Amino acid sequence: MPGEDTEWKQALFGYVNTINEAALNADTGKLRDIPDREHRERLNERLLLAARRDAKRGMKKVRSEMRVRIERYQSARGEVVADLSIHLVRYMEQLHRPWTEERVERERIRLVRAGKTWRLATIKPLPGERPADGYPLGPDDVRDPWDGEKKQAVPSAPFLNLNATYRRNSRVYPGAFGNESWPALGTVGRGTPYQREEAVAYAERWWNEPNPAYENFEVNCTNYVSQCLFAGGAPMNYTGRRSSGWWYKGYSGSDEQWSFSWAVAGGLKLYLSADRVYGLRAESVDDPRELRLGDVICYDWEGNGRVGHSTIVTAKTPDGMPLVNANTVSSRHRYWDYKDSYAWTDNTRYFFYRIADEF
Repeated sequence: MPGEDTEWKQALFGYVNTINEAALNADTGKLRDIPDREHRERLNERLLLAARRDAKRGMKKVRSEMRVRIERYQSARGEVVADLSIHLVRYMEQLHRPWTEERVERERIRLVRAGKTWRLATIKPLPGERPADGYPLGPDDVRDPWDGEKKQAVPSAPFLNLNATYRRNSRVYPGAFGNESWPALGTVGRGTPYQREEAVAYAERWWNEPNPAYENFEVNCTNYVSQCLFAGGAPMNYTGRRSSGWWYKGYSGSDEQWSFSWAVAGGLKLYLSADRVYGLRAESVDDPRELRLGDVICYDWEGNGRVGHSTIVTAKTPDGMPLVNANTVSSRHRYWDYKDSYAWTDNTRYFFYRIADEF
């Protein structure tokens, strides 16, 4: 006879199979059996938005898989609360050419015993693509020594955390120097190329696993994108001030030592949009098809000027639209418009940034 532990897990996996089949076939009818009305409506809206977009673009899901991991659970008196990690793998096709999209979503599910069976009571997405709070930024908060009409290169600090990643010979080496001394510092010269393939390689390597050389934030999207840009050769602009430059050192005791532009979506957007003679800079473009690998998209979910998410372009669809990698909901080759995100609204605005080819 199956035990109680097996029974509630069967109910849980039945729910996952239901949402997988609904997404694959764009069939909202399959969602009717989900008892949590609020979550059912979330799923229904997301499914319809993505289905309409896919039909418009001539994209289709060939196959869909969901791999589930129970991160932790608590049970007491006929009730179980479980945190799930759901790894979605979608096999997509357009113009008879395939690609694979992946993302990992987390949910908290409460199940209750109803007689001899278990049923789902509530389903809540765990924190995802949302703004980080507590970092008020304005246009003047991202000024740095490269702004304006500077004629001379400004010294750039290396990755000052000696246990963190250091670039060397076009490769990324975690803790390459251990406790050794850093190489002699020079200035950042013009003409240093942006190595887009290195930025993408880093994005592919760490999309679903935090690089232990860096702090991993609850809302990690911009920290991840900044790491990718740095891996592509973008020089840090170390000012020592959190509201200026673009830099990361890690922790000094309990003190956070990184700039807002490194770790906060709104800060990175302001930094990329500021005029700068050299160093990390970008050109704003209107059409996502103008973006290339290693470029950046910023998202204002409510259209109110508060940017809450950042992604990096890592591939293109057959018709030339960007596919992106991201954290906090770990995503790989996800369609750029994020209409399959719980954070998306009808007011969502996008900011497309082409990173300069030379720093």
